[in-house]
Amino acid sequence: MSTKTSDLAGRRILVTGAEGRIGSATCARLTELGARVTAFSLPQDDAPAVAAERVLHGDTRDDAAVQDALDGVELVVHLAAIPSPDLADWTTVFSTNVVSTFTVLAHAGERGVRRAVIASSINAYGGPYNSHDVRPAYYPLDEQLPADLDDPYSLSKFTDERTAEMAARHWGTDVIALRFPLTAPQEVLLEHAARATGDLAHGATEGWSYLDVRDAARAVELSLLSSARGAHAVFVAAGETDVPFPTDELLDRYAPGVPRLRSFAGREVPIDLTRARTLLGFRAEHLLPVEPAPLPGA
Repeated sequence: MSTKTSDLAGRRILVTGAEGRIGSATCARLTELGARVTAFSLPQDDAPAVAAERVLHGDTRDDAAVQDALDGVELVVHLAAIPSPDLADWTTVFSTNVVSTFTVLAHAGERGVRRAVIASSINAYGGPYNSHDVRPAYYPLDEQLPADLDDPYSLSKFTDERTAEMAARHWGTDVIALRFPLTAPQEVLLEHAARATGDLAHGATEGWSYLDVRDAARAVELSLLSSARGAHAVFVAAGETDVPFPTDELLDRYAPGVPRLRSFAGREVPIDLTRARTLLGFRAEHLLPVEPAPLPGA
């Protein structure tokens, strides 16, 4: 029994990709808040148990399965996707992700669902998986950053945001597309942070950003409660980087010549989180215990 009160209590919410990292954390949080969750995922062996009133297995590209999952649903959280260009052939990665998002949002819109949240990605601008040696057009990264797309996963997330805009326009479904960076439980993030500290150049395209999965679930909650109309892409990330060095010094060394619209205090993440704070009221709470240190050789 939940000890919290929430405007989501008693609401029927569909969560796709419910057995993934963000999905399972989201189901747990929404259930704790008293929501009536339908968890929908691909069938898989040894899948973790999820906190939900109703658990379904199927493919989010399947019209009949999605329509069944939407039965009685008021709100939608669509997290199902192939999360990397390396996990399947490129045609499958792109087609799975974009058809899934269109199918879920289209059927939700047809049924009169008025608010949805979808998982976009920092990769929607194309930098992190790019096979070319590119840097963002400027720092801090923001939702207006020009795209430089070079792989099917990034293209699928860019396309998903256009699908959200179409759903808002055609069906009047308000959609928040959360641009997640690396998102995982803290122990996984700490392992990644250790690797990132040893390969600082690699993190420049992502601004050495991260998000604890518990904060991701809270960002979903706040998106469901938002009064924002239309479709909006929103960067969500921890306010600090996952490496110990000053951000301005990192950018001087690993992104020389890239325009900087402002300076950064200490380890401040070089992502503009204004929209997350003003549109959703979101600030990450679960930060990594990284001790600041001078950049070697600086």
